[in-house]
Amino acid sequence: MTVSSAEPLRASDAGPDWTRWLGTLGGAFLGLVLLVAAWAKALDPQAFAQQIHGQKLDFLLPAPTVALLALGLEVGLGVALLFGVRRLWVLVPAALLVAFFLFLTGRAYWLAAHGVAPDAAGCGCFGNLVQRSPAAAFWQDLLLLVPALALAFAGRSGRGDRRQRAPGPWVRTVAAAVLALSAMAFAWKAPDLPLDDLATRLKPGAEIKAMCAGAGADRVCLDTVAPDLNSGAHLVVLADLTDPGFQKAVDALNAYAGSGKSPAVSVLADVTAEQKQTFFWRWAPAFPIVETPAAILKPLYRRLPRSFVIQDGRVTRTYPGLPPLPPLATASAPPASGPASRP
Repeated sequence: MTVSSAEPLRASDAGPDWTRWLGTLGGAFLGLVLLVAAWAKALDPQAFAQQIHGQKLDFLLPAPTVALLALGLEVGLGVALLFGVRRLWVLVPAALLVAFFLFLTGRAYWLAAHGVAPDAAGCGCFGNLVQRSPAAAFWQDLLLLVPALALAFAGRSGRGDRRQRAPGPWVRTVAAAVLALSAMAFAWKAPDLPLDDLATRLKPGAEIKAMCAGAGADRVCLDTVAPDLNSGAHLVVLADLTDPGFQKAVDALNAYAGSGKSPAVSVLADVTAEQKQTFFWRWAPAFPIVETPAAILKPLYRRLPRSFVIQDGRVTRTYPGLPPLPPLATASAPPASGPASRP
């Protein structure tokens, strides 16, 4: 019998293809989740920066800078994984990022469970577009990210495999880096782009009964905070009563409210009873101001003021800033202050 002198078959060459494909699919799924999360935050980077500041993660760099760098990292890793790059320089940072997400959601879950933080306060890993309680955020991230990350390590090419010496992964890595830089540039310019309907939960067709915050017994929705909006036509302004720009518009809003035209104007603001009383004595608004929790308002805007028209509890139109008031209402506006303008 002749003994073959052929080179022994290496484990990396003999491994089944299904493990490689399973690992590729796991990495692609993880990359897709990272890209969806990055997209939601890139639409409203200012809100993301506020969340970073609230988590005290801006101890080295300003929160807006940290937000842009985090988005670049998330997009770069997501694109690389989606392109099938599963080298250690991609998987190790991805594993650290997943661990960091779980730390944030786990800490928020623990704080909410022990009454230290409100149950409505999540980590914001998916921006303002996704409403999740701290408990839901932790368990969803755990189930979405960890299995996909574990699968991404499966079926990786061995050191001696010819696939490791192919130039393809480097080309895809460079493409991922370019897309990461593009995402950072987009996020930098996003606040000035007309993306409010994409970046927030307030858009035509949305219902106020679905604009909620909290969970369980603590859940509160806009239709209970402002029940008058459930019927009829209303012009609603989301505003900061301390904003000088909004204060200058009170005269025009008063004139419109006094004209009796439809839709009737209302203002929603995160304000205390004392602040509301002070505003009434100083500016004498002829329109109602509804005290609305910040947890409900924040997912509805990127910048204040923002306005929308609602018909029987359903949004029909949105406006960036203040609504376009009729010229006649502006021209007939009463003086901004003085005894005559007070009730």
